Amino acid sequence: MGKRRRGRERLVRCASCGRQIPRDKAVSDTRRKTYTTDLKGEENVTFTDTIDVYYCVSCAKHRGIFEKKKQQAQRRRGFYGSSSSY
Repeated sequence: MGKRRRGRERLVRCASCGRQIPRDKAVSDTRRKTYTTDLKGEENVTFTDTIDVYYCVSCAKHRGIFEKKKQQAQRRRGFYGSSSSY
């Protein structure tokens, strides 16, 4: 394995469009995947695995994974869905 250059972030591939983007700029989403043998009885084996999936900013916005910071802050403060009247 070669030496890494300082200040350079590793590139990851977007799971949706295939674009290569720096890892710190990518939006990560954790997926849970379950594998089963589908056998009835004591021989049934279930395995659960977590997979980190990376998306570019445009694909994450399109899929609804990533929101603008302003909307996230407003949601935390309670502007969306609040029942307060002025």
